[in-house]
Amino acid sequence: MAKRNTNWDENKLKRWIKEGRGQGEGKEYKPWIAVTDFPSKGRCARVKGIKTGRIHHFLSDIQREYFYLLEFDEANIISDIREFYPLLDFDDVVQDTQDLKTHYFKNKSTGFPYVLTTTFLITIKSANGGVEYIARSVKATSELERKTTLEKLEMERRYWQVKSIDWSIVTEKDINSVKVKNIEWALSSIHAIPDMGLSEQEIIEFGAALQLRLYSNKNSSIRSITTGLEADYALDEGTGLFLFRYLIAIKAIRLNMSIPIDLNSPASVIEFDETMEEDLRSVSS
Repeated sequence: MAKRNTNWDENKLKRWIKEGRGQGEGKEYKPWIAVTDFPSKGRCARVKGIKTGRIHHFLSDIQREYFYLLEFDEANIISDIREFYPLLDFDDVVQDTQDLKTHYFKNKSTGFPYVLTTTFLITIKSANGGVEYIARSVKATSELERKTTLEKLEMERRYWQVKSIDWSIVTEKDINSVKVKNIEWALSSIHAIPDMGLSEQEIIEFGAALQLRLYSNKNSSIRSITTGLEADYALDEGTGLFLFRYLIAIKAIRLNMSIPIDLNSPASVIEFDETMEEDLRSVSS
């Protein structure tokens, strides 16, 4: 097998730019770094995004986990998530570089400088109806002991400071792993829709029926309500649980996602927002 060429030079830079890396928004964005750029690493992952409709690339578990927190977006203000966003104009933006050890970030063979990236550039809806951006660098706490990591983070900080964009570091200490597992479990229902054999209208109708039952039978367990729906509507086994996960994913029902979801819990643990509760009350009365 041919050895992968990991050297970095001007020709490779031009080729990556020509490929459209680090360019575009939403579905059209191409991350600067892809998992296929490096020899196999056990923690690499590719995840189909719901907000963007494209494949997202991650090189570590905590990058993937933080992505799920962004993807679920409880405040409903995130419109785009761009991973491995390149700081291509770093030299033009950051003038104060005399004390930076930029030699850390040059290819040892060619001496050509690497392109710095920030793990996530996130687009959010601003209060005035426009958009704002926030940047987040995701690192394991163990990485923060390395001089090269700290130097890179300082370079990122200065870049985003000049751009007047909020930037901060995220570590595993900032990520609730239970919440991530709950979110991944719920959001996987959206990817499972094509395999369920239900039309869009059926998902809407059966989802609304389940939502009403969860509201009207608060002393019954979630499990008994979902299986009861399957029996009453002659649905395939597992359809009720799929619909429950789907309702969480679209935020038609709300749970405390920071603790394990227990299907044997009573439906009273589910929260409905005020408007939704008024609608359900009028239907059930």
